[in-house]
Amino acid sequence: MTTETPKPHSDEMFERGADLLKAMAHPLRLAVLAALLDGPRCVHELVETTGATQPLVSQHLRILRDADLLRRDRRGREAIYAITDDHIHHIVIDAVDHVRTEGPHDDPHLHEA
Repeated sequence: MTTETPKPHSDEMFERGADLLKAMAHPLRLAVLAALLDGPRCVHELVETTGATQPLVSQHLRILRDADLLRRDRRGREAIYAITDDHIHHIVIDAVDHVRTEGPHDDPHLHEA
């Protein structure tokens, strides 16, 4: 069975892109991803960083893994999570930087006709 690469502007490409953004579209999941920008972390570190409970962090880690945004490696009994690739890294950085700096509502070019 051969798999076809999505065409540059195919419906499948947009669907997959929307699924990726949906998986990131929760404050705790974005916080987890941001915590992983500096490198892999185990669950208890993510719990400590986010302030969320371990079951809640684990639930969101599963969603991020299912969307292929994270990978999980085992070190003994501990699960270590990391961002899968630089694309995800950049999306997280850009999303956080976007809201940290001037928002689009402050951009005078958006009001030009």
